[in-house]
Amino acid sequence: MAVSNPVPHYVTAAVSTVGVLGGAYYAYQAYQEKKNKLPDEWKQVGYLKRLYVYPIKSCAPVLLNQGECTSLGMRVGWLRDRVLMIVDAKDNNFITARVYPELLKVQPTIKNAILTLEHPSMEKIEINLAEVMVTQKQMNATVWKAEVPVYDCGDEVNKWITKFLARPDMNFRLVYYAAQKCRPKVGAPKVFTKWRKSDTGIFPDELAFNLINEASVDDLNTRLNDVKVNETYFRPNFLLTGAQAYDEDNWKYLKIGENIFEVIKPCTRCILTTIDPETGVRNKNMDPLQTLRNYRLVEDPLVRKATGISPRMGVQLALRSGPGGQVSLNDPIYVAY
Repeated sequence: MAVSNPVPHYVTAAVSTVGVLGGAYYAYQAYQEKKNKLPDEWKQVGYLKRLYVYPIKSCAPVLLNQGECTSLGMRVGWLRDRVLMIVDAKDNNFITARVYPELLKVQPTIKNAILTLEHPSMEKIEINLAEVMVTQKQMNATVWKAEVPVYDCGDEVNKWITKFLARPDMNFRLVYYAAQKCRPKVGAPKVFTKWRKSDTGIFPDELAFNLINEASVDDLNTRLNDVKVNETYFRPNFLLTGAQAYDEDNWKYLKIGENIFEVIKPCTRCILTTIDPETGVRNKNMDPLQTLRNYRLVEDPLVRKATGISPRMGVQLALRSGPGGQVSLNDPIYVAY
């Protein structure tokens, strides 16, 4: 099922298209940065312990040593955060591991323009993303009620996904984002007033960056009985070590490496946290979600109307410095309150 190495003219054309991201959209972001006064005083709270990117929504992550922060999320060359997703071929609406936990076992890797997918029950398969960008016509798909332009990644990988998901009378597609700016912001609660139209990223549930505090996960584990969890249950981009548990509730800004992020909202959690990311097996007691509901519900009454009984764990971030800055493992992390 392997394909040949990327054809040079595909790569040249595709890279030219991707490079447009450095133009007018980034200039607009720089303009927005000037409009907002960033903090003058910072306090170091810890270090960046792990750095994750998730090429395909709801599939396994790739661990990084270093990455670039863009207005669309984390990136290392062709490897970009949540730039692909799987959709139901009937209506092109996205699917996730909430309903299809087998997705968590799909391990993507990207080298140059070649996306490789591995699954325990399947032979690995390779997709040339440069070829997809140049040869496929754009189509529309839907993620969280937002209509987005995408490229279909081809019949071979679509059959591969359909086979391991094994749902009778259903077919699935792998699609690749086809726009040069973030997806439309649809349905974001008005109570989160810091959330801009340019903060949504590509296919994440809410915002382009997410951070988990290791100390908060450690404290959660002291309250759990039949399961122990780590940060992978919460699918963050950044794992912070060295801070106090739940101190993230009080932060307004973070600085990692060259990058400044604004805390837009708490990350409120769903049933995906109850599925072991390695096995795809759901916890019978709905933990850690149920335990988190006992002590981590949002307290602000206005925000609580929007979040309901979804408990908070981690923070959702938006890039407020210019795009293109690097983050690396062991970078100090500073915050402003």
